[in-house]
Amino acid sequence: MKNSNDQQSIASMIAAYSDWSEEELIHQTLKWHHTTSKTTYPAMSQTYACRIPLTERVSPVRTSLPLEQIDGVVRPVWMRRLDAEYLNLMHMTKSRVDVTNYGAVGDGNTDCTLAFRLALRSNRRVYVPPGVYIVRGIRLPSSCTLEGAGQDVTILKLSDRAPKHRRLLRNTTPFAGNHHIEVSHLTLDWNVDRLGDVKRTTSGDTTSSALTFAHVTYGWVHHVTAKNAGLHAFDITSPHYHYLGDGLRAANGSRYIHLNQLEATNYGDDGITTHHSDAIYITNCYCHHPHGRTHALGFSNSNGIEIDDGSRHVTLVHNRTEGCFGGIEVKAHGTSSAAHDVHIFGHLSVHDNRSFNFRHIGHHLADDPDSATARFLSGTNLVSIEPVRSPLYAKSSPRSLVVSAYQDVFIHGLTAIGDPTYDYEQHPALAIQYKSRRVQLKRISVRGFTTARADLELFGGDNRTDEVTIDALRCHESAPIALKIGRQIEQIALHQIEGQKKSGDALISTKSPIDVQDILAYGFSDRLRSDV
Repeated sequence: MKNSNDQQSIASMIAAYSDWSEEELIHQTLKWHHTTSKTTYPAMSQTYACRIPLTERVSPVRTSLPLEQIDGVVRPVWMRRLDAEYLNLMHMTKSRVDVTNYGAVGDGNTDCTLAFRLALRSNRRVYVPPGVYIVRGIRLPSSCTLEGAGQDVTILKLSDRAPKHRRLLRNTTPFAGNHHIEVSHLTLDWNVDRLGDVKRTTSGDTTSSALTFAHVTYGWVHHVTAKNAGLHAFDITSPHYHYLGDGLRAANGSRYIHLNQLEATNYGDDGITTHHSDAIYITNCYCHHPHGRTHALGFSNSNGIEIDDGSRHVTLVHNRTEGCFGGIEVKAHGTSSAAHDVHIFGHLSVHDNRSFNFRHIGHHLADDPDSATARFLSGTNLVSIEPVRSPLYAKSSPRSLVVSAYQDVFIHGLTAIGDPTYDYEQHPALAIQYKSRRVQLKRISVRGFTTARADLELFGGDNRTDEVTIDALRCHESAPIALKIGRQIEQIALHQIEGQKKSGDALISTKSPIDVQDILAYGFSDRLRSDV
């Protein structure tokens, strides 16, 4: 997809499939965001003291950062600060050097590690001409830019002699921290084939990635392809991952990072991932077809974009994923804090197993503790095209949307398109489940999931969802039940539920009392059926 990384092409693809007008969706989402921030999350990037070294507490969650719309595109207000810092970077890096002047040869054979080491200094703009440059790992100092001649024109490739744990490109001093780093217009090839037929392609922690920003403040990565990574293609993180429990996260995360027009492919875990970091803006990126060999065969949680443990204040605009386990996954492990204050505007998911997967592992079952940090999440103008089963995670059922454990969620404008000939094995296309609370679904369109149990299911029981509002659900020639509601759910509000299905079963099938207005059913045996 050489021409699909730019803003216009990805945005136009989303518009071609979406059943909704993005302009109207954005306006209402920003209004919801402002109101929810003001009433529930009024603090700015607040953390709390913790006696554990290199650890900070982020619970209770009271923080959010404001968003704005410039020329029709949503961006965080803090980007004004990052734009100013970029001008500072340009001023600091007036000295321009060519890496070939230090002995680098782009012939695909010569080891150029020393040449890059000599060329890369603070206050320099380092240019890399076309060619394939073999290196054993590159480290970037503060106040430095690394610029190639173009994606697929300048290629930095990890040497066959590099160990499994080696990162291809990272900042020099992750524990002390670095600042003002730019990487652009090149390809990073981690060269996973050098490892041969190994079961696992990573050494764990933050190792084995193509690009790692650890404890970086003010960073720009744009027009970069990362491929064949053992772990992640792009990782924005703290120096070490942290698993000390919900409400805690690692200190020294990265902050104020813009990732734009990136491509990630054939990686072991995630294409783009964030950990324990704040203020990240991800735009116009394409992540697709991971190899998944970080994990055991058939258990690979390899996502296109993953906003993971302890991440905060992340905004995603006009991205695309394809052939992954999760298109976008916002989550945390059970022994870490969930990502929160995460907002997605325009995303196209094609043939991902779970297009949009929002969860906090270990906080789902009735006897699990409630998540203290899975909060404040929105998705606007989302498009899911034909989610399918994947050998990456063999036992996972394909779904367009899953919301688990999160509270204060707004899904606004979701178009879910299934394959009418595909066997979805009686699983729902969209699932709101497992202790999620205060979930609003507005302008949801579903079609083509003819073998699913239901188009949208609200899961009940002892670990039920609750406080769910659904406004404008349209299901067209899809599952036999448009909306299925489980038992014991106490607060449900439904408005404008519409379905058309030849020989459909029930528009709404419920085991809980509901408040419903304006329902239209065409071809269903029952408009509203109580299954208590």
